Amino acid sequence: MRGIRLGLALIMVLVVAGCTTKGSDSENKTLAYEAYSRLGFEYLQTGNTSDAKNSFQRAIALNSSYAEAHNGIALAFQLEGDDVLAERYFRKATAMAPDSAMMHNNFGAFLFANERYAEACEELARATEDPFYNRRSQAFENLGRCYRLLQRADAAKHAFQRALQVTANRPVSLVELSELLLLEGNYIEAEQYFDRFLELVEKRRIDHYAKSLWVGIRLARQNRQVTRSATFALILKNLYPNSVEYREYEESAR
Repeated sequence: MRGIRLGLALIMVLVVAGCTTKGSDSENKTLAYEAYSRLGFEYLQTGNTSDAKNSFQRAIALNSSYAEAHNGIALAFQLEGDDVLAERYFRKATAMAPDSAMMHNNFGAFLFANERYAEACEELARATEDPFYNRRSQAFENLGRCYRLLQRADAAKHAFQRALQVTANRPVSLVELSELLLLEGNYIEAEQYFDRFLELVEKRRIDHYAKSLWVGIRLARQNRQVTRSATFALILKNLYPNSVEYREYEESAR
């Protein structure tokens, strides 16, 4: 099926490139570099970074300032583990399309993966500025995680709250907010956010993960819910015995 899609996409590029008589040169050129870029992303989805880069380069040859193609090449180099070239093309893409939330989000995710958290927060913050960005809640959530790693608890809390305002039931934001409030000593509000997370678990929309279980254990202890605490601890031990959260639990139980 993927091969069929790529074949059709390639035919589309060739047809567009050849139809110079049905529109102006400018219109045909635009159609061509957009089609080459779409083909590049099709290749990326299959993990074929070599052909993806070739397609994006063809798009850039037709329009050197086409930010989407530069972004595509950056993603291809990121997949190949070439961080130097990936960053070079991410910077080109964001410079050419400074208002693109998607490109700032991609660059921010790249910087986050490379543990460059201060720079990542700047890019992710830019991504949240577009009220029409279809992944805005995710960008807020990523920003919150980034701020937490910079020990900026208040900024992280605000980002997670904004994520939940955009999309009400983001599991990670619910757990992260619950933990931040727990650390503040605001146990009532922490419990409220965690209960919202538990509702999603009970409806089988999501599963517990190491951090959610560790937050649940600490809240249960605070509320003297011995059975709940023991249940969460057993799940944590069985499913995530090598996690940081389980090590913290073991240390707390000594």
